[in-house]
Amino acid sequence: MIRARPLVQSGPMPADALPLAGGGLWFREVEVLTRGGPSRFAAASTLPDDLIDRLTRPRAPIGAMALNQPRIMGILNVTPDSFSDGGRNQGDAALIHARQMRDHCADILDIGGESTRPGATPVTLEEERARVLPALDAIRADGIDLPISIDTRKGAIARETMARDPRTRGANLFNDVSALTHDPAAPDAARELGVPVCLMHAQGDPQTMQQAPHYDDVLLDVYDWLDRRIRELEAHGLNRELMLVDPGIGFGKTHDHNLTLIRGLSLFHGLGCAILFGASRKRFIGTLTGEQIAARRDPGSHAVMIEAARQGAQILRVHDTKGAVQALRVWSALNLPADRDDTTISERHPR
Repeated sequence: MIRARPLVQSGPMPADALPLAGGGLWFREVEVLTRGGPSRFAAASTLPDDLIDRLTRPRAPIGAMALNQPRIMGILNVTPDSFSDGGRNQGDAALIHARQMRDHCADILDIGGESTRPGATPVTLEEERARVLPALDAIRADGIDLPISIDTRKGAIARETMARDPRTRGANLFNDVSALTHDPAAPDAARELGVPVCLMHAQGDPQTMQQAPHYDDVLLDVYDWLDRRIRELEAHGLNRELMLVDPGIGFGKTHDHNLTLIRGLSLFHGLGCAILFGASRKRFIGTLTGEQIAARRDPGSHAVMIEAARQGAQILRVHDTKGAVQALRVWSALNLPADRDDTTISERHPR
């Protein structure tokens, strides 16, 4: 198997360049990575046809949201114990926060009812249901029509949220930090629902994942694990075109592991899936900046987010939607084609 990391470029695209995942970025060269040996650089045109196809084909939309440019995913944790915003979105506060993120021009909301921070204790199905369903129903009843992702490891929660009519009350994306491995019923739920599903890499579970994580080669180990998981789920009847991947920054990774994954993020386009990237307010940003209070790490979070956008990540998961949208708008104006489809922002908020 060839593992090729596109050397991503922006601006006018030369005639011999290849478009990255159907978006406004492009590449002409790749870094070919091998285990236990030096990497080498090669012309992208020399890659096998199937790999070129995975690197260049447009990614499937999520609901009405096209993935031909980076999109902002606003985090809505309806939990009492999440590491940054635990307890802040209880009851009516969840709807108020959702309205704020809509007004900030977020593209998609991610509702989570179980904290997966390091050391977190799992919650029961009943607890998670009681947190997530009222928030989802209140958001849809209020007329907020953004795509909604449900951050859950439970197939039953996916069924109950995705089965609602997506045009009125339902959710659109099954976002599972365990890549459908935690709950044996989750793969069947994903297949039968036929909705997009995000597969995240994590070494261990939330209670143990930060206890001395180890990799032989973190970039290739995570890539190969996701590749195997995609193939397993394809054999189970899931459609690769409906899969997204997330390298799982901070989930069973050290500080150096996180930085290596971010530097090599464009490698994951070779899986043929959209990339969801979440590093907002995480501990490694505090280590780099000296800021130990998670809620004050937004400037560092935006810097990491822009690096992910530069490498072609399609969905950027953030806490501070207002600041993230502002940063991404400026970066996009400088780097993406002026005629790109920007209706998600400009038609809703023409200011």
